[in-house]
Amino acid sequence: MIPDPMPLPPRFPLPARFLTAGAAFLLGILPACGGGSAGSAPAPGSGGGPALKKPGNRSVPAPTAARGPRPWKPAPTPRPDGPPPAIPGPLPFGLPYRIPVKGLKLPIDRGNPAAVKLARAFPKLRFASPLYLTAAPDGRDRVYVVEKAGRILIFKNTDAVTTSTVFLDIRNKVYPYGERGLLGLAFDPDYAKTGIFYVYYSTPGRHHSIVARYKVSATNPDLADPNSEEILIRLTQPYGNHNGGMIAFGPDKMLYIAFGDGGSGGDPKDNGQFLGNFFSTILRIDPHGVKTYRIPPDNPFKGNKKGWKEEIWAYGLRNPWRFSFDRLTKDLWCADVGQGAIEEIDLIVKGGNYGWRLYEGTRKYRTTKRTPPGPPIPPIFEYDHRIGRSITGGYVYRGRSAQNLRGAYVYGDYVVGQVWALLYDRKSRKVLSNTRIGRVPSVASFGEDRDGELFAISLGGSIFRFLDTIPGNGQIPGKLSATGLFENLAPLRPSPGILEFEVSSRLWSDGAVKKRFLALPGLARIGFREKEPWSFPIGTVLVKHFEIDTGGKNLTKLETRVLVHEKQGWAGYTYIWNAAGTEAYLSLTPKTAALKVRDPKAPGGFRNQTWDFPGSMQCLQCHTRATGWVVGPSTAQLNRDRLFGTVVDNQIRAWNHIGVFDRKAPNPTRLPALPSPTDPKVPLEKRVRSYLHANCAHCHRPGGPAPGRIDLRYDTPLSATRLIEVPPEHGSFGIKGARRIAKGSKERSILWRRMLRLDQERMPPLGSRVIDTEAVRMIGTWIDGLR
Repeated sequence: MIPDPMPLPPRFPLPARFLTAGAAFLLGILPACGGGSAGSAPAPGSGGGPALKKPGNRSVPAPTAARGPRPWKPAPTPRPDGPPPAIPGPLPFGLPYRIPVKGLKLPIDRGNPAAVKLARAFPKLRFASPLYLTAAPDGRDRVYVVEKAGRILIFKNTDAVTTSTVFLDIRNKVYPYGERGLLGLAFDPDYAKTGIFYVYYSTPGRHHSIVARYKVSATNPDLADPNSEEILIRLTQPYGNHNGGMIAFGPDKMLYIAFGDGGSGGDPKDNGQFLGNFFSTILRIDPHGVKTYRIPPDNPFKGNKKGWKEEIWAYGLRNPWRFSFDRLTKDLWCADVGQGAIEEIDLIVKGGNYGWRLYEGTRKYRTTKRTPPGPPIPPIFEYDHRIGRSITGGYVYRGRSAQNLRGAYVYGDYVVGQVWALLYDRKSRKVLSNTRIGRVPSVASFGEDRDGELFAISLGGSIFRFLDTIPGNGQIPGKLSATGLFENLAPLRPSPGILEFEVSSRLWSDGAVKKRFLALPGLARIGFREKEPWSFPIGTVLVKHFEIDTGGKNLTKLETRVLVHEKQGWAGYTYIWNAAGTEAYLSLTPKTAALKVRDPKAPGGFRNQTWDFPGSMQCLQCHTRATGWVVGPSTAQLNRDRLFGTVVDNQIRAWNHIGVFDRKAPNPTRLPALPSPTDPKVPLEKRVRSYLHANCAHCHRPGGPAPGRIDLRYDTPLSATRLIEVPPEHGSFGIKGARRIAKGSKERSILWRRMLRLDQERMPPLGSRVIDTEAVRMIGTWIDGLR
């Protein structure tokens, strides 16, 4: 094993609320993500106990009045062989003491990159200078391979495949020599509906870099229409190298495009620190619904008066050949090819300056006549030319075939053909390790399939996949009973120390009833914040269990979702229950089930319904950094009373008493609290805002994945939500005078219209197939009453 490159000292300090009318905003959530719950309440210290019953109802929410103040001192933990400590004071606490959580079988550290191998993928296929691999978001398990000469091939995603089909052939337009050719491919996030995709290629003759839009054939999903081209960008290149070439849609559904510095060597045009053209940049554009594109209003240089290109997202890059978005954290990773000494890896941020040509990596290179708007940001990692000479950017691994790679950024070097896995701690901004895991000759690119499995592409014609050579440091149990979360699955009784909780504002889950549980490792504590997201220690497990009324004596168990705070970040897992309701089994990929659900309003008293079980990656579309990765447990959601065994107490007060928080929580009456959207005593607007907070605000908030700069958090003033009388950015459904919300007219309000749909324009866009009619009625009434 050769010496692995380690980071050099940095030269600079790192620089330090809904719904748009587009297809990625309002209610963009899974049923699991943040709403109300019903069902049993916990016994003291463990969360178990009976539900509050009432004739004709399965469960009734506990009263919402907060308890009075009490001096804070965490209750002592009892000796295993001793009696519980006495509870002081006139009002009993819902939880008298804390029981340590023990015996969980959910591993939190499964990374061992050295125990990974590269294996030949699709061995019966042959490729001519392949440059990239990807998948389309259309639900089909197909792989697309880009060939440098101008072809895109499509085939089934199995190593047994023997034939491929030409999806697009534009070899007559492409100049495939040197660093030029068909370099990039990106499918529209709504490809299943629109059939639109984008390519980046180089032209013959006078050299141009083209970014163009194409459509799939109307009759054959495996064939594109070569005559459907619409050119978005045509950039004249001064030289034949340093073209960049990567294009990809971000989690915000915007298209990102990489361009190099124009070529030659040493940046002779001094483009690196110049924002007056597209060279040395990553662009961010909105190509939806127009002939070319729009410039997103939140781009960093939008509206500048200095002639800087408003499309620019980041700059100061020499040749950003490949970049990618982490499926979990949404971070933008970019590998920038060096000049004569240093190869670097950058974490790209909005408006970031990455130093070229002032610096090559962390080394000073040469001066510039330009005046950039911001100071250079150092790479998070670099290596010199004793190790390799041309970095090939990769991906943070989030698949399941190579569990030892979880959370590692996998990249390579084209010249030396080596592949490494880099573990980086974003919180401390430190590289934890950099491990060589194999060799791929002329590794030109990496790519992901629909499930996040990673491939390495050799320009020589071979494609490789990543596999564990030995099991990871721990495998997720295949059965729910083996996780240690529950001591009895029949009544779903949690193990000692695991806390059951309820939230005030429900999230619509197609009529399902939910139970929620929290397991903190041992006696670890939550980082309590009054308004900001709570922080949870590594080893924390959050559980959401779903049941639905299918007409039997008891509710039918559907699934139990588990969110684990692993060392590599948060990870979601789904356990699907068997028909008997006696066991649930791990499922890592999306699945569906046909249900017959009791519905008094449907003919015969039942409706047919499809239930979506999310895959592991889908969980992370809503559990994002913007919410601190956790959606439900927060001060405003848990600041309510519930039944603890035979005692009714405020949840914050009860948890505070037993030392769940890292500091004393204020009296609940002084803390923010969400009202129940179904409480008729609460003013209508507050109920609506609470519903939107629970169902939409985890995506529609600052830093969230939804576009449109809408902020649906409950405490955001209505005037600051960018909702009222704002024209939609991503489609009006042909409605004249459409607005995100039109005062006095729900019919002209795109928000309300999307809640009524069950097609690709539906909000939420995934995980829900049944309209929440009560919420539609409530929000419609509110909109009609706005003046």
